[in-house]
Amino acid sequence: MSLQRTPLFESHVAGGAKMVDFGGWEMPLHYGSQLNEHHAVRKDAGMFDVSHMCAVDVSGAVPKSFFRRLIANDVAKLTTPGKALYSAMLNSAGGVIDDLIVYWRGGDNYRVVVNASTSVKDLAHMNRIAQTYDMDITPRRELAMIAVQGPNAREKVMAVRPSWRAVGEALNVFFGAEIGDVFLARTGYTGEDGFEITLPAADAPALWADLKSAGVAECGLGARDTLRLEAGMNLYGNDMDETVNPLDAGMGWTVDLKTDRDFIGRAALEAKGQSKAFVGLKLLDRGVMRSHMKVLTAHGDGQTTSGTFSPTLGFSIALARVPMAVVPGDKVQIDIRGKLVDALVTKPSFVRNGKALV
Repeated sequence: MSLQRTPLFESHVAGGAKMVDFGGWEMPLHYGSQLNEHHAVRKDAGMFDVSHMCAVDVSGAVPKSFFRRLIANDVAKLTTPGKALYSAMLNSAGGVIDDLIVYWRGGDNYRVVVNASTSVKDLAHMNRIAQTYDMDITPRRELAMIAVQGPNAREKVMAVRPSWRAVGEALNVFFGAEIGDVFLARTGYTGEDGFEITLPAADAPALWADLKSAGVAECGLGARDTLRLEAGMNLYGNDMDETVNPLDAGMGWTVDLKTDRDFIGRAALEAKGQSKAFVGLKLLDRGVMRSHMKVLTAHGDGQTTSGTFSPTLGFSIALARVPMAVVPGDKVQIDIRGKLVDALVTKPSFVRNGKALV
């Protein structure tokens, strides 16, 4: 089966990208130096092709009721058009089917952005739940998505698209706004400011080229992963999946239990509760932590869920699920290929807006 390609495939090849299979999509890993791309985002501006993710428009008579049943966070919090909500979509056992962002576009119109690797099962699940509602669920595969991130990202986007400046300057963090057929969102996955731009696929190569001419670095999946881990962002398939509930994945803040909503997975969540702490780890000696390494603590063993060498901090960092009694400040040991290496437990966020947090 041939790999799927985004509307920016030719741009990546022209830019000299090393292309790899990423969940069935032919995507850029890097354009020569993952390290340079990482630093470009922390210090200036970089861009990522995220068109493999899927925008899904939801409209109809009762989409708010649908979402209040579908996801663990409460869309009733969205009281201003354009506001975004981060949430998990759960199965009946409380496991995470996917993590996603819901934008309220006003009236009975919402847009959801789901992960690439989970989009097929996400849509099947959404359509199954929607059968009891009067609604339309429309995947927008004809759209492309470009994430531009970094301290100078917003200014560089507005410089190449001056007609977006008024909206872009007024846009608050975690809000989106429509400019014609473009959806401009001030969101991201790197711990830096910037925009995620959803636009017609035919327009994406020209925007990519204009941003490149303006000095925005082309960045691949390699830099995206080190940046998101430094920012303490979860990665679906590593830090959570259908066997892990959001409380054990550090997503308790996204689970709204204040109302009496009967959302899917609630009963299982309340029955099981939280059984693991989700923490950050800072390696105190040489080595690099990766996912699925054993974490030895005074209260029992845990496991890393993501790990890497942090280009910004200069040491290895990881996210991990450990016994509940483990807290930031504790010392633990990581089994790195048979060698035990000391690590410090931290909060699960390491860099934000270019500043070290650990």
